[in-house]
Amino acid sequence: MARDRRAAELRGRDGERRAAWWLWLRGWQILDRRVRTPAGEVDLVVRKGNLIAFVEVKTRRTAAELDFAIDQFRLSRVAAAAEVLMPRYAGPGDDIRVDVILIAPKTLPRHIENAWIG
Repeated sequence: MARDRRAAELRGRDGERRAAWWLWLRGWQILDRRVRTPAGEVDLVVRKGNLIAFVEVKTRRTAAELDFAIDQFRLSRVAAAAEVLMPRYAGPGDDIRVDVILIAPKTLPRHIENAWIG
């Protein structure tokens, strides 16, 4: 069981690296990674122009599993953490959103923009 958990952790970290690289290639600036707050954790904080995105990254073993990787509960935790973190990363005039990036082997990352509408 501990081995399975460790493998999932390593897969998740690799997915976060892939997501950060993918975003960077698309012009996003990576501001921070794995930011913890009392409300929850944000995997990536990124900026493009005046847009700050708090990004949840989900990595699965197969592309088929990605359809079930994210739910409203998890998104609400990311949104709550983003609220705590906004003053640290966003300034006046910046727009804020919560995004999701889904990662699986042999597929391009799937970027869901503005995933949280709370």
